[in-house]
Amino acid sequence: MIGVELRLMLRRRRVWLCWALLCALPAFVAVLLRVTNLVPPPGQGGAFLSAVVGNGQLFPAAALALVLPVFLPITVAVVAGDTIAGEAGTGMLRYLLVRPVGRLRLLVAKLVSVAAFVLLSVLLVTVTGYIVGVAAFGFGPDAAIGGAGGITSLSGVVLTPAELAGRTAIVVGYLALCMLALGAVGLLFSTITDSPMAAALGVLALVVLSAVLLPLDAAAGFRFYLPTTHWLAWIDVYRAPILWNAVRDGAAVQAGYVLVAFGAAWANFATKDITS
Repeated sequence: MIGVELRLMLRRRRVWLCWALLCALPAFVAVLLRVTNLVPPPGQGGAFLSAVVGNGQLFPAAALALVLPVFLPITVAVVAGDTIAGEAGTGMLRYLLVRPVGRLRLLVAKLVSVAAFVLLSVLLVTVTGYIVGVAAFGFGPDAAIGGAGGITSLSGVVLTPAELAGRTAIVVGYLALCMLALGAVGLLFSTITDSPMAAALGVLALVVLSAVLLPLDAAAGFRFYLPTTHWLAWIDVYRAPILWNAVRDGAAVQAGYVLVAFGAAWANFATKDITS
């Protein structure tokens, strides 16, 4: 069942369109910076943008920062909202459940499919960012002949390319978990409504509500549990030494969203009367 869902996900044009748009945004920004040679001053603009002109190996981090606030959540909302509601709208859901496929098994396969989409999305942005960044800005002034030189971390400590790659891998996993939390919420909404658009809007409404509440003092009591609170904790991975506290807290909150949302989706879907 999982293999079927993964193949179905990879055959959908909207999935490839989402990936293309996600990769096109940082590529366009890299070209724009390279042509104009105008970068925001340190502390302004997107994370790492002020440093990428000096070293293209940092552009994957800048690319992730560019797509994280808006474009990545939108694509996850669209894909996750379509998981159950899309098949209900076309009549395929009733056909699937007529076959000997348990509802829990179907939901698990859908969640794995969303997780695969999320992980591939973050990976594609990262790889595209590295290729475009190195092509546009090179390996930095300290690059050795025939290789790449060191990269200065946010703490001022020089990291080797291998160390930077390892930290970027941690960031990819962390952001994939953050987006999987939204994907699980989208799966929940997809079991409630037969409209993929309504399910996607539900996810985006949660993101907007979290972003609105985040700076309010009145939300101080539950700010820690808002889904967007910990989205930027991955920046601490590029410090030396890595500041793990924020990353661990963020991972715990996002994993909680995945478990609670999936449990609620199962509770609703297990007793839902499938009429379409």
